[in-house]
Formats: sequence, structure tokens, C-alpha cells
Amino acid sequence: MSLSDSDSLLRRSATELAALIQQRKLTSTAVVSAYLARIEALNPSINALVQVCAQAALADAWAADRALAQGECRGLLHGVPFTVKDVIDTRGVVSAAGLTERADYLPEQDAVVVTRMKAAGAILLGKSNCPPGGGGGVTDNPVYGATRNPHGLAHSPGGSSGGEAAAIAAGLSPLGLGSDSGGSLRVPAHFCGICTLKPTTGRVPNTGVFDHPGGLSDYRSQIGPMARHVDDLALVLQVIAGEDGRDAGVIPMPLHDVPVRGVNGLRVAWYSDGGIEPVDPITQATLQAVANLLEAAGARLHAAFPSALSTARDITERYWAMSKGSGAQSIKLFSDWDQFRSAMLGFMANHDLILCPVDVAAAPRLGETRPGLFNHTLPYSLAGWPCVVVRAGTDADGLPVGVQIVARPWNEHLALAAARVIERAFAFTP
Repeated sequence: MSLSDSDSLLRRSATELAALIQQRKLTSTAVVSAYLARIEALNPSINALVQVCAQAALADAWAADRALAQGECRGLLHGVPFTVKDVIDTRGVVSAAGLTERADYLPEQDAVVVTRMKAAGAILLGKSNCPPGGGGGVTDNPVYGATRNPHGLAHSPGGSSGGEAAAIAAGLSPLGLGSDSGGSLRVPAHFCGICTLKPTTGRVPNTGVFDHPGGLSDYRSQIGPMARHVDDLALVLQVIAGEDGRDAGVIPMPLHDVPVRGVNGLRVAWYSDGGIEPVDPITQATLQAVANLLEAAGARLHAAFPSALSTARDITERYWAMSKGSGAQSIKLFSDWDQFRSAMLGFMANHDLILCPVDVAAAPRLGETRPGLFNHTLPYSLAGWPCVVVRAGTDADGLPVGVQIVARPWNEHLALAAARVIERAFAFTP
């Protein structure tokens, strides 16, 4: 299933839609109506969106058009629709997070990231499916059931932001927000052939997101954008980043513009298994093709990987089990975690970016288990580093294959620059 060649409106990036709406060459009402029609046609087979705010979205679109007619632009995303993972609170819209005990839960206020999107003029279109409680690699729950991959309905969209990835891949939404603690933005983006950004830990507030505490209680978890176009990731980051006065883990670091020079002069380490787990031949070939591309674009490529990668799953599993351990075990855990982060930073002293796999292969079939899922994403959650995933290949079954671009903390702009080069060269964006 792919976006229709005849439907140019739904093919446009959110950045383009925002510009056209602000120039009054396109109405928000037309955009929202087109997406609602596509949701009605395709969502029943994919089950990506579990709440659709049709009436409210149309009313908001009409108000956005009227505001522009009166000379008022509300922000960077004026009149552009968006969707959000169901763990993210939305005022007056059921936010079940896949849990039966929350099946009727109506938040009294929006999560901070939703507030910021609305303040920038964006229009909430709906909520996307996730595993129970919003964590895990399979998007299925007792409230809403399973989500399917729009590139192959017998395949998984991954998790835990699998509903959001599937919705965007199917053209039900131009962009959205998900969350990532161990790979929950990145693996679904890879499986569904879209792009995503996991920002540096501390870049975006987690306030109002179910089971995603901020500050020191969970260094790994971060809200991030998902889209079909890399430029949209950079646009949304401008909107959602920054202190909110409640999440004590957010650090007021400036954002940098994505460099127009692309990757010229950047030092890029790249690997296919990283001493963790071998990838399949198509993933290996895709990584090699991207490495060749970046080198041709002026980057300095070096085959290398941080030696600490192989310890990431052990540290993560001890973190998951921390409540069952002793105080001494917790102290040892955080000591090992600190040493891991220091070793990773030491590796990056000689590199600007890392090119690596998202997973060992394309999306598995529904019901199949992949024991090593998240092996290639967990290390960068523990490090708290920014990562971008972008599609760069296709397997024999026509399923997307993505690559992961990792940067030092606060250097999202460099990872986005590399992703933009990849996106433009391989032209997989619908």
C-alpha cells in the first residue's frame, strides 16, 4: 500500500503545507478534509489511529483559515494536522495508552508537547495505537487490538510508536509525535519506511506523557517527531524543544540550524554489527550504499564502532529489574552506566556522526518474535544521544530498510544534515 500518485496534497511535506496555507494558496480545511477522507478509507485495515478527532479538527481548520483571512498566523505549523502516540495526554480526547483501566480516561490538559504544537498552529487529528502502557516492540493491546504495517499488512509496524509510524507511512497524517526509551521511535520508523528523530535526552519535556517521567528517574526516555520528510523533523523540533518549568531534566541548550553544506568534512564512523548482532545481507548492502554516498558527498568515513556497545543490553536489563535488586546493585548499575557513557563520549572525540543499523532486518511478520529487537538502538538511549532514522533501502519483500544516524549530544543538526543527504539521494519519500 502506498500513497496515491494522484493525491499530490497528501504527498506534500508538513513544511510545504504550512507555507502554502500561510500564503493562502491552500486552506487548512482542504488539508484536514483530505486526511480525514484517507483515514476513513484506510485506517480500518491498518488500525493505526485509535481516536480520530474529525469534528474538532474540521472546526479548528475552519478557525485557522478565518484567522489567516484576518491577517493572523498562529505559528510555524498554522493549519497543519498532526497525530500523537496514545501515551501523550490530549485534553478531552481519550488517552488509554492501550490499558483497559484507562479505556475511558479523558485528560484535563494536554501534554506540554501537544500544547506547544497547538500554540504553533497545528491541528490535532487523532491518537495512534501503542502497546499496553506504551512500551514494547509489538503494537497490540487489549483495548484496540493490533496495528498492521501499511507496506505489508501481514507484517508488524514495530513498537512502541508503531501506530504513529504506520499512520504516517499510510498517509493518514503528515507528521506526529511518539516516544522512545530504547528504540520505540526508531524501530517503527525503520519498519514503516518513514523518518524520525530521537532528540538528545533533556531536549524535550516529558510532562504529561504516561509512564515517561522526566529528570533523573529515566534518563533514556524522550519525546520526538515522526514524519515522511526529514525537514519536517527539524521544523517540529523547533516547536517542542525547551524548558517547561516542570520537567527537571530539560536543559536550556540552543538549537542549531541544519548545515547547508550537508556532510562535507564530517567524520563518520560506520558499522553493520558493532559486535552486537549481525545484520541480514540487504541491511548490510544498504549500510554500505549509504556509507559510499556520504563519502561521495564529502564526509570522511571510517569503519569503527564503540567497544562499549556490547554492554548496553546488560545495563538496560539491570535497569529494568532495578526495583527487585538491592541498594548495592543499584549503585553498581549506575556506576556501570556512567562508565558506559564516558566510554561512548571518548569514542566520539574522533567522530562527528555514527552510521549504523536500526535492526538486523526489515519488519517481521505479525506474531513473530525477534529476541534481539532494540539491540542496535539501546546503546544510544543509554547514552542519551540524538539519533535520526531515514529510509535507504528495500528488502526482497518490498519492505523498507532504514539506517540510523547518531550524533553527539545537542548535535541533532548534524544527524539531520546526513539524513537529508540520504533522503534526497535515495528518494524513497512518498
